[in-house]
Parts: sequence; C-alpha cells; structure tokens
Amino acid sequence: MPEPVLVVDDLHVSFRGPDGPVPVVRGVSFEVHEGGSLAVVGESGSGKTVSMLAVLGLLPGATVRGSARYRGTELLGASQARLRAVRGAHLGMIFQDPMTSLNPVLTVGRQIAGVLRAHDRRLRSAAARARAVELLDLVSIPQPDRRARAYPHELSGGMRQRVMIAMAVANRPDVLIADEPTTALDVTVQAQILDVVTRLRREQGIGLVLITHDLGVVAGNADRVAIMYAGRVVEDGPMTATFASPGHPYTRGLLASLPRLDRRRDPVPIGGAPPSPSSWPTGCPFHPRCPLAVDACREAEPDLVALGDARVACSVVAAPSHR
Repeated sequence: MPEPVLVVDDLHVSFRGPDGPVPVVRGVSFEVHEGGSLAVVGESGSGKTVSMLAVLGLLPGATVRGSARYRGTELLGASQARLRAVRGAHLGMIFQDPMTSLNPVLTVGRQIAGVLRAHDRRLRSAAARARAVELLDLVSIPQPDRRARAYPHELSGGMRQRVMIAMAVANRPDVLIADEPTTALDVTVQAQILDVVTRLRREQGIGLVLITHDLGVVAGNADRVAIMYAGRVVEDGPMTATFASPGHPYTRGLLASLPRLDRRRDPVPIGGAPPSPSSWPTGCPFHPRCPLAVDACREAEPDLVALGDARVACSVVAAPSHR
C-alpha cells in the first residue's frame, strides 16, 4: 500500500473551562490514502468535527497536541502562512451548514473564484470566473453560468451544498473532508450529493474523510470506518467487516438502532445519553450505557486492541473468552 497522504497520530484537543482544561478529543489516530475513504462516525459531541478542525488549524483558543502530517509535513504548530497554503489547495473541507458558510452578500461564482485566486495569484478575474462556472457544472448544477451570478439565498439547500463541494475541490486537493454533507437535505438530494462526492473522489483520486452520524451514508461511501465515542476512537476497521461483525458494544448499538427492511423487529435505541466532556465517567466512558459492562469497565479505560481485521477498545469483547 502506498504511503498515506494524511496521518493523524495521538491527537488531543482541549478547551478552557471554568475549572480547568476540558478534554474534547483524546488520542485520535487515523490515516487517509490517495483515493481511499474513511468514515468517522459517532453521536453529536463525540469529537468528530473538532478533530478535523484541529488538523486544519481552525480552532483558535484550543490546546492541541499530537501530530498531523500532510505528506510528511507537520501541520500542528505550523505557521498561519503555511496552514493557509495547505488549506483549500491540498486539504479541502465541505462545512456542515452551507447557508452559514457561504457569504450572503457575494454571488456564489465570485466566492468560488476567490478560492481559486487565493492559491493562484496569477489567475486573472475573468479566467477565475470561467473556472467557477466549470466547477458548478462539474458538481451537476443546472445552468451553471446563470447560477454563478446567484446569491446563496437564491439557491436551494441541495444547490448550496453543491456550491460548497465545488469550492472544496476547486484546487484539486489531495484530501477532502466532508462534514455531514447531507444534513437537512431530503433523501433524494442526499443521494445526489453523495454521488457527486463519490464521483469526484474516483475521477480525481481524492482521499475522503466523511464525518457523519448516519450509518446508512457510510455503507455505500467508505472503505474504512472509525467509530468515535467520548472523544476517542473505540473501533476502527474495514467498513464491510465492521458492519457485518461489529466488535464494540457501542457500534452494535448504533447498528441495532437503524431501521431496516429485512429486520422484523423494531429498531432498538441506545439507552441513556453521551457523557459531557467536563465529566467523563471513570473507566470506559460507555459503561453507563453498555449492556455488557462489568466491574473492570468502571475501573480502567481500555486501549484499542486488534480483533480480527479491526481494532476495538473494549475489555469485555477483547477478552479471550469473547474472541
């Protein structure tokens, strides 16, 4: 396998709280390969988005440690000039809410042109505008020349999301981070947006990091999956193997809560609620909600341990009697 484009190792992120630092991300590690796709899955507050924003240097005020290397170059602690050169040109991001991510007083064509010219000062305005129209056509927006002259509020939610994709891939990045790209879209538009992302990944060889809480989205759009809970990865492995034989009780709970046409019984929700970063439980953070929890789960937080093709952070499942 070729060297990964992006390597994140032992990433920690904390914010200042009234009683001291609040750890939000705790030792997250993953790799992204050229043309590969990784889905980062978990409930709201699990640390998915914060991890990616930390990699891109978009968390002012946060304390970040660990390592994030793009083609061998360390990003954590890099100068703002270096980060600006990487962001958008080599690492693109589709932000979660296009209505608040797009400038409401600029046409979408001008905003896309701005992304292009930010990384190529030699590009003239007319050429940038023409390229913006080409990018809108690339993401399957009808009448791209006309839409380029429109303002964000004049476009539908699905079109605004396509504009965000066009901006993210404008400079042909090596890695595309898609943060909940189908949130608040109807099912038909969701499928269209995912088709656009998948097509661009295959055509341009882009490595994809898909942040989502929707396991249905993951099933058809990821090679590998990392399940996050309470700020850390509790299971990672090949998508097909993980879905067919989940190891961690949290992963099992997520899959059991999905409605399925081939399942006769009703979905089973996970009881309780995710813990707050300001008061993580002792031991395994999932033990208050876990049906398999034993005394050992309350005493020490387990490390990720190899379990077949995956890695699982669970003392009970990783025990020899459960293998």
